[in-house]
Amino acid sequence: MQVKEVIDNPIFTEVFTTQHGAIYQSDSEGCWYIDFAGKLARFDYRCLLKLKKAINNIDIEQKLMDAQSPDMEIIFICACDDTYVLTLTQIIHFKELLQGTFVMLELNHIIYNRLYRMAC
Repeated sequence: MQVKEVIDNPIFTEVFTTQHGAIYQSDSEGCWYIDFAGKLARFDYRCLLKLKKAINNIDIEQKLMDAQSPDMEIIFICACDDTYVLTLTQIIHFKELLQGTFVMLELNHIIYNRLYRMAC
């Protein structure tokens, strides 16, 4: 279970947004907020990585080809408070959101390293 500290007016920095959701970073709280599937969920970085791994491990093609497979998936992450019940379409959109987020984080890291290296 995550320890949550309530801050009156957290400041969100948008990391990545799609038509179906958004991920924000809160430096004041040291966490991430995911706005997806009708809810705003709070994750620390460790749980965000676990969520990304869980979503990426879903074989969408296999689920589409298997007539016996349900068209929904329950995403539960150990040590995290939030659970998602998603359709295959939502999983595709969620995967896109998470991939875009981690690309933006990597890009930010590259830019920071280049600027810092130039300044020294």
